[in-house]
Amino acid sequence: MNIDSIQNGIVIDHIAAGNGMKLYELLELDKLDCSVALLRNVVSQKLGKKDIIKIDREFDVNLDLVGFVSPEATVVVIKNGEIVEKKKLDLPEVLINVIRCKNPRCISMTEQEIVHEFRLSDRENRVYRCVYCETKAN
Repeated sequence: MNIDSIQNGIVIDHIAAGNGMKLYELLELDKLDCSVALLRNVVSQKLGKKDIIKIDREFDVNLDLVGFVSPEATVVVIKNGEIVEKKKLDLPEVLINVIRCKNPRCISMTEQEIVHEFRLSDRENRVYRCVYCETKAN
């Protein structure tokens, strides 16, 4: 398999194996008008297996979304064929409009203008709770 190197763009590396497609869909990468490569189950010394996404253009990546889906991921910014920035991610403390509350009585479900906001309540178990009603995110 031959995937060309990127001159200007983004590489999301160290995505937990199996989460690459989920991240591809959540970031709506299918709507981009550029080359996007999704590599699945790539051999990794650190993780055993990992997924990688390469985007062949500058792209404003939602780091909270990437950190939520795969906190061990790294986001690499490439310009003129050189790495100019490497961001290590972690679970975000706050998620805004990334996940939605499942509680039908929550104000975020009844009021359309209210943002869906969740706070990390248990880092070890990756538990987020709605700031309005305390419902646990699935």
